[in-house]
Amino acid sequence: MKVILSILLWAALGLTPSNAAEFNAKAFANNYFNAWIATQSPSATKQDIENYLSLLTDDVGHQHLPYDPDDARTADGKSSMREGMNHYLGVHTKYKGTLVGLTLGYGVIVLQYDTEATGVHPQSKELISLNYRTTEVLEIEKGKVSVIRKYSE
Repeated sequence: MKVILSILLWAALGLTPSNAAEFNAKAFANNYFNAWIATQSPSATKQDIENYLSLLTDDVGHQHLPYDPDDARTADGKSSMREGMNHYLGVHTKYKGTLVGLTLGYGVIVLQYDTEATGVHPQSKELISLNYRTTEVLEIEKGKVSVIRKYSE
């Protein structure tokens, strides 16, 4: 009976034992982090942004506390992120991201990383220098990130 209930639950979630086992959360997490780091590099390109965005659902929700408290998934979630990321493309003159923690759970990946960055703010043209730790919680749906929650110091 437990096996039947498990299969029904997996089917309701759109999973099968074979494709659920094929998703390598650790490899995905490392790929995601490396793609993110590439978007922050001083030499980042629009293609780096597209590589990162390819890991997200089209309706991805994105919350970055304390700056953006809304984590709602909307049809234009990915396109909104593309617009914002392209606006800040090339802002950094120096960037280093170091992964310091990785926790995997069912349908969730938690990354913890340190950031050191300098650059010029695109609107105010002021020099920025940042050094902080971020905890990023990724909700995974069908092998892609469906919700991102970022918490920075």
